[in-house]
Amino acid sequence: MKVMLRLNDAGTLVAYVPKKDLEEEVVKQVDADAGKVLTLANGWELEFPEIPPKENLPQTLEAKRLA
Repeated sequence: MKVMLRLNDAGTLVAYVPKKDLEEEVVKQVDADAGKVLTLANGWELEFPEIPPKENLPQTLEAKRLA
């Protein structure tokens, strides 16, 4: 699924999923075998092959929903 990552005004990482019209803050980041797993405030876990540096955000990336 396509997910846009950006920083909000407070400097917190935010994920936006256009197909679900869902925007949530990232509350946890964990390294995984296939990249990074981000946990959103609503409990969703999204796996990204690679997360760009904060200087390169906002950016739309491909992610896999784990939970």
